[in-house]
Amino acid sequence: MKTPQIIGESPLLLLLLLTAVCINGYKPVIIVHGLLDGPKQFKTLSLFITKVHPGTEVTIIDLYDDLCSLKPLWHQVQGFRKAFDAIVQKAPDGVHLLCFSQGGLICRALLSMAPDHKVHTFLSLSSPQAGQYGDTEYLRWVFPDCIKKEVFRICYNRVGQKVSICDYWNDPHQRSRYLRSNSFLSILNGDRPHVHMTAWRENFLRIKKLVLIGGPDDGVITPWQSSHFGFYDSNETIVEMRKQEFYMNDTFGLKMLDARGDLLMCVHSGVKHVQWHSNYTVFRSCIEKWLN
Repeated sequence: MKTPQIIGESPLLLLLLLTAVCINGYKPVIIVHGLLDGPKQFKTLSLFITKVHPGTEVTIIDLYDDLCSLKPLWHQVQGFRKAFDAIVQKAPDGVHLLCFSQGGLICRALLSMAPDHKVHTFLSLSSPQAGQYGDTEYLRWVFPDCIKKEVFRICYNRVGQKVSICDYWNDPHQRSRYLRSNSFLSILNGDRPHVHMTAWRENFLRIKKLVLIGGPDDGVITPWQSSHFGFYDSNETIVEMRKQEFYMNDTFGLKMLDARGDLLMCVHSGVKHVQWHSNYTVFRSCIEKWLN
């Protein structure tokens, strides 16, 4: 009989208790930035999350910012993994992982290598998951004297593989060189068989959902379908995800995720590359519902 009396006398107490229950229901969100940016670019996205899910713990990992994002990706993966592990250890009910552009590849490598990552939803926000091949402003900034047809001469050697953009440069006209010389994307996608393939696949499949977000007006991810695991063939014709060899052979678990019904795609037109993480419409339609 005492409980009803307390609640009747203190409706505010009941409201606070209910609010606490709701807040505790939101998993922490970890954000990993992309090429040539850092945490400051994701303050708006963090505010979006806490606005609709009050009390959510949002961590934007502050590593390899700005020019440091050009460091080789395997090096970055190791650094991000240490920060990621420290956060996950404090989240027994799991976390959500939201990764932008180049960060999406870093996160996928991290998930593949971590046997107990506790990631519920992995959101890949305009990330070149099948590679990059295009004359964009980022390419011109990193390699100002090169056109896309010549970049392989820089990227497909030991020195080039020490620059992050080369780690996912996928020249469809230089397939044999890509397979021979690329030491990141070709391994991550299972294009080059390696001894860790089975374990990495099992690790990656621990996620509950994979959400792929991108669109035709991105202007940087080229082709834009790479954000959905589509890519060019040797004639620069788009081959969609389900016809890619890594999907058909299920080298890292993509086909299995699709069969489980846990692979989702969100396409938005009219969104430039640097706008994905600050566009509220994108957040509401592609991101919010997966962060419960």
